[in-house]
Amino acid sequence: MRKIGVMIPCSGNTDIAAKIREAKEMGLDCCQLSIWDQSMFTDENAEKICAAAKEYDFEISALWAGWSGPCEWNFSYGPTTIGLVPAAYRGMRLAELINASAFAEKIGTTQVITHVGFLPNNPTDPDYVGAVCALRKLCRVMKKRGQFFLFETGQETPVTLLRAIQDIGTDNVGINLDTANLILYGMANTLDAVWVFGQYVMNTHIKDGFYPTEGRSLGKEAPVGQGVANVGAVVRRLEEIGYTGPLVIEREIKGEQQIRDIKMTQEFLLSL
Repeated sequence: MRKIGVMIPCSGNTDIAAKIREAKEMGLDCCQLSIWDQSMFTDENAEKICAAAKEYDFEISALWAGWSGPCEWNFSYGPTTIGLVPAAYRGMRLAELINASAFAEKIGTTQVITHVGFLPNNPTDPDYVGAVCALRKLCRVMKKRGQFFLFETGQETPVTLLRAIQDIGTDNVGINLDTANLILYGMANTLDAVWVFGQYVMNTHIKDGFYPTEGRSLGKEAPVGQGVANVGAVVRRLEEIGYTGPLVIEREIKGEQQIRDIKMTQEFLLSL
């Protein structure tokens, strides 16, 4: 049976053992750890994570690695602040992702995921060329560690993402398919996008939502089954093309409703 997991955000005050225990008690098999704070990438934290994963027989399927500097999740300033696309932050963030790769090795996961940013559709755009060159450097470092770099989907069209993977040119580049993000950013229908780049999907975020309804703000996230991402059909299409990775639930709210929505999504996936 396909492994079902969850996103676990980690900060300095996160009790990672407790979070993993909670996920295990919910019947989940794995997680992606989301870490933005570079100060978290210590040997001590790596030991804690490894000990908790071993104690609860729980897989860390990927490290979702953030980076420092400004980022605005909108269409007004997102293109100039997010990821490796903005030249002003590219060198700093490349170094931070290389550092994240080293931490991923310590916690025993071979996948590092991030948002690269709003990749330009024009392959001759200097920001496209610069981002691809930076990613090629990152992927070469990661290949020596036996790792894969995964694009988080959403901020680029499926064809632009496919082109970037081909232009990077290493064989350790893949995709973390967020089933809602392409819709939230108004970039594509997720089901159709799988035909474009499905061969590169190595991990997932199971999420739902709606298209944007005004020009400067993202669409709204929704509980799985209540948006327009057609999650069930996407999962089936992934199965059809041979996807064997985990289904990782992401619900970007907090509190009891988040737990209820995660459990509902888990039941939905099991019903498939």
